[in-house]
Amino acid sequence: MERGPVVGAGAGGRARIRALLGGLVRVLLWVASALLYFGSEQAARLLGSPCLRRLYHAWLAAVVIFGPLLQFHVNPRTIFASHGNFFNIKFVNSAWGWTCTFLGGFVLLVVFLATRRVAVTARHLSRLVVGAAVWRGAGRAFLLIEDLTGSCFEPLPQGLLLHELPDRRSCLAAGHQWRGYTVSSHTFLLTFCCLLMAEEAAVFAKYLAHGLPAGAPLRLVFLLNVLLLGLWNFLLLCTVIYFHQYTHKVVGAAVGTFAWYLTYGSWYHQPWSPGSPGHGLFPRPHSIHKHN
Repeated sequence: MERGPVVGAGAGGRARIRALLGGLVRVLLWVASALLYFGSEQAARLLGSPCLRRLYHAWLAAVVIFGPLLQFHVNPRTIFASHGNFFNIKFVNSAWGWTCTFLGGFVLLVVFLATRRVAVTARHLSRLVVGAAVWRGAGRAFLLIEDLTGSCFEPLPQGLLLHELPDRRSCLAAGHQWRGYTVSSHTFLLTFCCLLMAEEAAVFAKYLAHGLPAGAPLRLVFLLNVLLLGLWNFLLLCTVIYFHQYTHKVVGAAVGTFAWYLTYGSWYHQPWSPGSPGHGLFPRPHSIHKHN
């Protein structure tokens, strides 16, 4: 006779706990959603400002030109000073893959949700194909420069012995070292990715202003791109502080900026190009013609 109330009290307690946990989950989801919407709105407003985008170019130039001076004021034994550190191996060496994955998803969602047209979406995604071609072409050009300006050396305890081997392949096959002018491909790639991502992400401010569909998945993808852009800025600073010679870094960043100018600053504004970010996505206001 006494077990009934005990069982009932236990069941009621478990029900209250489940209700409490359910309410807590709902509150956490509401907070996460609010932070997601607030963060995406503020980041879109920041990246969508033309003035701040111009200042961003100046920021990248300052990082590359003056960043190496920080090597005298930082700890040379930090993890970021090692070529084999986690970020260098997993992110910098695969920076274009990360950029294509995150930015491709963002461009795909923004363009398709705005137009519902596969052809337009494919045209905008082709900018990433052009970017991949730029990256591959620049890498081959940098190797060619190193081949043309290099010489073969044999490391000895007393120093380096110059050899007359004609090219890199025969030099390395003989177990020697080929040394030439090496443009920093990491500085080039990080600079190009930073400029490219800032340009593509700036469209989201206009997208939101036009009241187009902007659910949690799209906002989350946008914020992931913003975080990746922040990571590229940080790793670019680490690269110019700890690695490569000064002129190699400056030349790499200059080539990356020039590649951005040729594509986003010039070619993409032509009708026979993949189009600039946001081109054809938003309705233009109808002009009002007055007739006398």
